[in-house]
Amino acid sequence: MGKTKVLIVGGTGYIGKRLVRACLEQGHVTYVLQRNEIGLDIDKLQMLLSFKKDGARLVEGSFSDHRSLVEAVKLVDVVISAMSGVHFRSHNLLLQLKLVDAIKEAGNVKRFLPSEFGMDPAKMGHAMEPGRVTFDEKMRVRKAIEDAQIPYTYVIANCFGGYFVGNLSQMTTLLPPKDSVVLYGDGNVKAIFNDEDDVATYTVKTIDDPRALNKTIYISPPENVLSQQELVDIWENLSRKKLEKHSISAQDFLALMKGQDFAQQVGIGHFYHIFYEGCLTNFEIKEDEEATKLYPQVPYTSVIDYFKRYL
Repeated sequence: MGKTKVLIVGGTGYIGKRLVRACLEQGHVTYVLQRNEIGLDIDKLQMLLSFKKDGARLVEGSFSDHRSLVEAVKLVDVVISAMSGVHFRSHNLLLQLKLVDAIKEAGNVKRFLPSEFGMDPAKMGHAMEPGRVTFDEKMRVRKAIEDAQIPYTYVIANCFGGYFVGNLSQMTTLLPPKDSVVLYGDGNVKAIFNDEDDVATYTVKTIDDPRALNKTIYISPPENVLSQQELVDIWENLSRKKLEKHSISAQDFLALMKGQDFAQQVGIGHFYHIFYEGCLTNFEIKEDEEATKLYPQVPYTSVIDYFKRYL
């Protein structure tokens, strides 16, 4: 394979920095957009400079300067957007649509991977307010990509380990609970948990793979398709400590939304869809759309190994 030239937008973010590393590790010519909006954010600047030291190329561009985005896109074959979904509502949508416009005008991109890396928005048409805004916005970006006839791959990364594994999927902490754990319903609904570095590795594998062209690829490692109860069992075995279990009904869980701010309401809605409805596992994933089947040579981190960093 010739070296693919890749531009990563949002390279200093949670998944973005891992995508930069994965691109470099897999031997691609890696460009990272250095946005003028960085201002006085010293941590982001130093991260960008560390990427440069490791062999990435920094390319200046700004979302307030369409021409600069087009020029950056013209340098590469593939664009990966990893802009954080933290900016709920419109901000992220606006930036992604600007990026789609730049890719459309440049006309040279062989593959675009938009900022998704969560649940499959195409399966979330029924999602509750206010959380459904995140899925609706992702679908608007998809529509813009497909209307512009830009070749794409959509990557569904399910639950990031950092937010869902170590804390046994508790919403108020990132650390393993010491004494008690809240189970959603009976705790037996299956979800899918992934190591973030694995997500980046699989994502970068797809960028020049014809099998992933204009398709949705799901990262669903068989060992990591687990219920919350199974997650708790694994942790109890590893830590040799039993936790007190409290169950919360769907009705009581949704009642927690009252009086919360927008971001917390969105989080509660998403947790509801994952742990009460089983939105990650209540449909069939075809073998040619599942990352561990497409790339069996890539070793993935099991939930057990993920847990070991917390011991």
